[in-house]
Amino acid sequence: MSNDPTPATVAANRAVREYLPFADDADFAQAERGLIGTEAHLAVRDGNGGVVWDLDRWAFLTGDAPDSVNPSLWRQARLNAIHGLFRVVDGVYQVRGYDLSVMSVIEGDTGYIVVDPLISAETAAAAMALVRELLGDRPVVAVVHTHSHVDHYGGVRGVVADEDAGEVRIVVPHGFFEHAISENVMAGTAMSRRASYMYGNLLPKDPTGTVGGGLGKGTSAGSIGLLPPTDVIRETGETLTVDGVELVFQDTPGAEAPAEFCFYLPRYTALCMAEIASHTLHNCYTLRGAEVRNALLWSKYLGQAVELFGDDAEVVFASHHWPTWGNAEVREYLTSQRDLYRYIHDETLRLANHGYVSEEIAEMVRLPDSLATQFANRGYYGTLSHNVKAQYQLYLGWFDGNPANLEPLPPVETATRRVAYMGGADAVLERARADFDRGDYRWVAQVVNDVVFADPDNTVARELQADALEQLGYQAESGPWRNFYLSGAQELRHGVRPLPTPVTASPDTVRGMSLEMYFDYLAVRLNGPAAADEELRFTATFSDLDVTYDLVVANGVLNHAKGRGDPGADAVLTLTRTALDDVTLGVATLDEKVDKGEIAIDGDRAAFTRFLGLLDTFEFWFDIVTP
Repeated sequence: MSNDPTPATVAANRAVREYLPFADDADFAQAERGLIGTEAHLAVRDGNGGVVWDLDRWAFLTGDAPDSVNPSLWRQARLNAIHGLFRVVDGVYQVRGYDLSVMSVIEGDTGYIVVDPLISAETAAAAMALVRELLGDRPVVAVVHTHSHVDHYGGVRGVVADEDAGEVRIVVPHGFFEHAISENVMAGTAMSRRASYMYGNLLPKDPTGTVGGGLGKGTSAGSIGLLPPTDVIRETGETLTVDGVELVFQDTPGAEAPAEFCFYLPRYTALCMAEIASHTLHNCYTLRGAEVRNALLWSKYLGQAVELFGDDAEVVFASHHWPTWGNAEVREYLTSQRDLYRYIHDETLRLANHGYVSEEIAEMVRLPDSLATQFANRGYYGTLSHNVKAQYQLYLGWFDGNPANLEPLPPVETATRRVAYMGGADAVLERARADFDRGDYRWVAQVVNDVVFADPDNTVARELQADALEQLGYQAESGPWRNFYLSGAQELRHGVRPLPTPVTASPDTVRGMSLEMYFDYLAVRLNGPAAADEELRFTATFSDLDVTYDLVVANGVLNHAKGRGDPGADAVLTLTRTALDDVTLGVATLDEKVDKGEIAIDGDRAAFTRFLGLLDTFEFWFDIVTP
């Protein structure tokens, strides 16, 4: 049961309404421009009838913002709900509203070039069906993945049939395959669990729940695929002709994604900025967890795009949101986004060099009005606060230089002692309730968190913490911040309520892992303390790949190396990569593969069984807001 917004929240949201130019509705005109057609009820199901995507859940996004939603975020949520097939220019089209991301389609001489086919095969297939219905039935001749995040490649099998997989060109930036796999495997469980907060997957779709993610409405829940590339772009200025259409590339790794490119289409005077420029302040650090991104590098890529393509481009489009038309408008938009990221980077370091620390700088940095009053620069996805902290971390790390913070006690012990110092839980809650009534929700959330961690069964503390987080969510302009706050409130009130677990390590992802990466992932799963006194040696020969690896467990770690076979191995395995993948994906057990002769284990099989027992299995639905 949700609470109403308090007077303090109503006042905070009113201040946003008074500051920003809400009378400017140009974005709505641009988001609706070029509409060719859409579906009255956009719902996508999988082969078993399960709902993969349902845009009707967002039908409440009409009219003015209710008091429970930041009016700026409400505006963005309404824009992101506009859906259908749109003409960018003759020959370049977009399907919007079918997933978190946008799928673009370019007409070639004989077929379609698909750019960034969404998260799931089911949503991508539905988007492609709309394209064929309204534009004509032509084959997909190529797929372009602008970068290594799953919402830009996961739906590839929805636009490329299995029988065509070897014929369709797959164009990617260098490093794409490795990063697409590693991000979804090494920290996949923790990242996906946090993503369930970030995208509001557990929240109701209504004015007191999630209204979207800022970058898009939400994430689809279908099957994720990955096809190996046929063309790898390695540098800026490289060109590729695909089905008669020339693409001129700009290599942009290390900013929004570790592997990414933008490209220009001279035939259509259209510039695709991938996810380097969108209608929001993006993340220099994403709350689901990922490598910190360099805002200075990001800014320089935007400036380079203006230099390379700014004289010619008549429209800029991306893989989120809606295009911007007109050469002058394109230049202004890209320049503003360039200065946005540069300002965040430079101000953070300026203040750091004055001796301020991360938390202080996040409170101090405010954008100039010339940047802050442009809706495309608002923090619907990233925020000034956590992007500033990201830049501080990028250069100076987690430590603020104060030795008191060098080795603090862990959270539960810190909370227990702090609550005792403050006179006990009842005294803390009495003061916190008074602060809540004054609208001081940030402080209430901070101090009551100590009571919750000191005594997770204290229902009064959990309720007050949930109430504070809820009001912070109602005020948040960032979709992910709102979703985190409200998801935390829900978990405090109702506990962890598991849903079907997202599968980041999809079959295509597992099969795409190199053996080196696979063994590194096994090393992550090895329980170091349990393995500390073990010394185990194995040799694994992959008969189909003609390669042998030596594996050694010692000192609580697993090391691997290519070799010719360890004469001191406890056991020798002979297997195929397919057999290994089947065991990893749960298609078959190790014993079943051994019984069928697809895996042979010579030597001490018990030692290998003992090794398997040292590998952790990660529980997805771990607690986030309680210890």
